[in-house]
Order: sequence, then C-alpha cells, then structure tokens
Amino acid sequence: QVQLVESGGGLVQPGGSLRLSCAASGSIFRINAMGWYRQAPGKQRELVASITSDDSTNYADSVKGRFTISRDNAKNTVYLQMNSLKPEDTAVYYCNANIKRDIYYSAREYWGQGTQVTVSS
Repeated sequence: QVQLVESGGGLVQPGGSLRLSCAASGSIFRINAMGWYRQAPGKQRELVASITSDDSTNYADSVKGRFTISRDNAKNTVYLQMNSLKPEDTAVYYCNANIKRDIYYSAREYWGQGTQVTVSS
C-alpha cells in the first residue's frame, strides 16, 4: 500500500504565507512526478504546481511568482511554499504523486486526503 499524507493547511490572513507538506509512505520503488491540486467550493479540481523527478517545475498562471514547489527525494516528500496568499487561494489542497510500487507494477497516480487552506481577514 502507498499513502500520501498532507499537513500544513490552516487559516491565514491575506498576504500571509503557508507551507504545505506531503509525505509518501509504504511500498515505493520509484516516485515520478509529484504535484499539488486544489478544489474550491463549486469549482473543478485544478493543478496548482507540479515537479518532475529531475526537478522540472510547472505552475498555474494564477500562482506563478507566489508559490514554490519543491521535493526531498530522500524523504519522499513534496512541499508547496505559498506566499502572498489571496482569498481566491482558499480551497482544499490535494497532493498527487505518480508512483511505481515495484519493478513488476506499472506506475499509477495516488492522492492525499486533502488539507484545507483558508485565506481570510
């Protein structure tokens, strides 16, 4: 089994910062791309940022220059540093990872349970 566990969400004022973490655990042979998605009430889930195994990154236009994604391969962990937060960043943030469990298995997508981020004064 593979699990992704997120942490770091919470309530923050506009202009503030939060750092999300997501640790993968279980039977893991290799982790390929990792990423963060978010879903606001009444909206579809959207990609926020992603990072490949060789540290190439991709960001949604709405967060470029404010959010930074990084990963620690030794800890099987991906981070999302969120600065200059805006009320429109309020959403449930989900961690995603493409993981190969074993040399005999194909890689597949795994999701965390989600962590709430609320930006409000």
